Amino acid sequence: MAAPQPPPPPPPSVSPSLIRHLGPNWYASVMGTAIVANAGVALPVHVRGLHTFSLAFWALSAAMLAVLLTARALHWARHRDQARAHLLDPAVAPFYGCLAMALLAVGGGTLLIGKDVIGLHAAVVADSVLFVAGTAIGLLAAVAIPYLMVESHRIRPGSASPVWLLPVVAPMVSAALGPLLVPHLPPGQWQRALLLGCYTMFGLSMLATLVLLPIVFGRMVTGPRLPLALTPTLFLVLGPLGQSVTAANKFADAAPGVVQSPYAEGFRMFAVIYGVPVMGFALLWFAFACAMLVRARRLGMRFSLTWWALTFPVGTCVTGAEGLAQHTGLDLYRWLAVFLYACLLAAWATAASLTVRGLATGAFVPAAAGPAAGTAGAPAAGAAAGRP
Repeated sequence: MAAPQPPPPPPPSVSPSLIRHLGPNWYASVMGTAIVANAGVALPVHVRGLHTFSLAFWALSAAMLAVLLTARALHWARHRDQARAHLLDPAVAPFYGCLAMALLAVGGGTLLIGKDVIGLHAAVVADSVLFVAGTAIGLLAAVAIPYLMVESHRIRPGSASPVWLLPVVAPMVSAALGPLLVPHLPPGQWQRALLLGCYTMFGLSMLATLVLLPIVFGRMVTGPRLPLALTPTLFLVLGPLGQSVTAANKFADAAPGVVQSPYAEGFRMFAVIYGVPVMGFALLWFAFACAMLVRARRLGMRFSLTWWALTFPVGTCVTGAEGLAQHTGLDLYRWLAVFLYACLLAAWATAASLTVRGLATGAFVPAAAGPAAGTAGAPAAGAAAGRP
């Protein structure tokens, strides 16, 4: 009589982990929260309680950044296969620019409003650390991600996406927030070097945007349409536009006493001569993106993490309008800033509430587990993950 055979082992089951599937796109939520604080503190109207409101958002963004940095460190330590898969996925890799922008946005908010809590000296130190780290990561991403796109990523014709702008817009965020540190540096070479370094990053980012934007728009006109889940990423185009207008106005604020008189006046003129037409194009794109968003909703677009693209880019247009209001004296830009800030608050409230609901229901973790599921989940993490 044959000995009974042992039962076959049960198939391995791996509990899905949010840490394993945590992509760099999650930093967009930090950016979107920080810009609510940064734009609110400079809003050119008096609203009772706005300062406290902005302070609360800065504190929330700082806490979110700390949590995400810890979680992403665990992701790299425990799930390096998934982390490498993210880098090699053209849908996810561009989101590494969000890490740089999250550091920069929280650092800028620390100096703008966090100083009221931690003191000016501590705010300058914190912003300096975050600015240096964010700028270094942003410049690295601006070079490394396009390199990976050329050398390692398999990109199909007609697959261009506004997400491609993320690595190259990070230096523009440095350009816009770096001038805040200029008054806190020793006069002379240090101040001039930072101001002109920010101006250099302004050119780097804007010229790279001018190279990529026609490719993205060309795909929309002649190639396959964007998937519905990617429709909110159209608002990413507002990022380099609004942030460049913000940067131009910050240069004008920082230049007097730092560079020689003709150039200081040139920066002031540039803020208006450049900022007004670019803000006009930003408003054109804002209307276009809103129309596409309405269309996508009618066709059944559901919530995904890409909805955070409705926050930070719109916030950069708020800060750009605030700068133009200051340098032109026009009430038109004051009320434009108020209108865009209201849009920003509505977008943040929607994205935040649905993200919290998605976290509570586990919607951001793929149902399947294992290496295959992890790799398959990577594009979703960058494009359409989490549809509660």
